[in-house]
Amino acid sequence: MSNSLYERLGGSAGIESIANDLVDLHMANPTIAPRFAKSDPVALKNAAATFFIAGTGGPSVYKGKDMLSVHKGMNISAAEFMAVLDDALQAFEMNNISQRDQEQALYILYSMRSDIVLV
Repeated sequence: MSNSLYERLGGSAGIESIANDLVDLHMANPTIAPRFAKSDPVALKNAAATFFIAGTGGPSVYKGKDMLSVHKGMNISAAEFMAVLDDALQAFEMNNISQRDQEQALYILYSMRSDIVLV
């Protein structure tokens, strides 16, 4: 039996590193940075890490809202969503995540599109 995606991403420490890089990339990405202008980077990094830890087979540590509740009324465009995925791919590469695991993680992220885009 293969390890879970959580384990293959480096467990909690590995996912925290990915989340930290991801949020830093979001805040520097001109397509989506305005969305994060008033955000607390530390809280955002923690939320991203705990959400992804729970969503990849790790401990259920996420205490935030579901994706639809978080994004409802934000009118996030498809281009903004793709910018988030591009940043995620770059964060995975920065953390030396294998191609297979990048694809699996991106599949999970993309599966949430209907709860994020234009809701």
